[in-house]
Amino acid sequence: MPLRSLLFVPGDSPRKFARAMQSGADALILDLEDSVAPDLKAQARDIAARLLAEARGQSGRPRLYVRVNALDTGLTDADLDAVIPHEPDGIVLPKSSKGADVMLLDAKVTTSEALAGIEDGRTRILAIVTETAASLFAIGTYDGSSARLEGMTWGGEDLSADIGAFSNRDAAGRYTDVYRLARALCLAGAAAAGVLPIDAVYTDFRDAKGLRRECDEAVRDGFVAKMAIHPDQVSVINEAFTPSEAAVREAEAVLRAMSEAGETGVASLDGQMIDRPHVRRAERILQRARSTGRLGRA
Repeated sequence: MPLRSLLFVPGDSPRKFARAMQSGADALILDLEDSVAPDLKAQARDIAARLLAEARGQSGRPRLYVRVNALDTGLTDADLDAVIPHEPDGIVLPKSSKGADVMLLDAKVTTSEALAGIEDGRTRILAIVTETAASLFAIGTYDGSSARLEGMTWGGEDLSADIGAFSNRDAAGRYTDVYRLARALCLAGAAAAGVLPIDAVYTDFRDAKGLRRECDEAVRDGFVAKMAIHPDQVSVINEAFTPSEAAVREAEAVLRAMSEAGETGVASLDGQMIDRPHVRRAERILQRARSTGRLGRA
């Protein structure tokens, strides 16, 4: 199953969840954190648990993740106790400051799985790794933190609040330096940890052109997916993160040229030298093309 689009859904809104299930998103993130008022947290847990239970057995459903409250809120354990018995595909950890936070969440999830009689290791983890200034200095610590760690993503909204910025974008709508740094560190940190790099949300859900530009830049740089805050963003994201037919043909040509070159380790294609890094890039493109149905499965 591909993972290109991850759509946030308030954990206390069955109506929005029903619409999200029909959006075409590859994954839904039931949110128990920012989109739920403090006095509605308990109610949101109950609703999210019911939605997971109802959706779990549906064929062709998107992946189902739950964003729990941050570890320092004292709410994480109650969140996990409510949702883990209904077997979400993963837990999204907000405001993760270092690899040790993922290790701690791993231990909590392991306990919840055991109490619910669920196979150990079934529940994956996605970590949001740039929401505080301090977190930027520890992004290199996620490698080896947990076998559950599936991906790392970033965000600029909480980070801007933490550092006291008035905005995280310039007059042209592009991220300013601190947020470009956070984005780059997340991408490098995910690559170092061997997990999926996932790009942040684009908050202006009415601006499809701006969203597509940001998706294309993310694909160019190495991100494999993007989070969304509105169902209307999903189709744009899915299209951008599905390898084009031209990209597939080019990748196939790279592999063919290297195969014909034998054991030399280098080849020529359209007047350009290609070598092992080009092969790795081509293999990744074809793997993603197969997962999205753009290319027949081997």
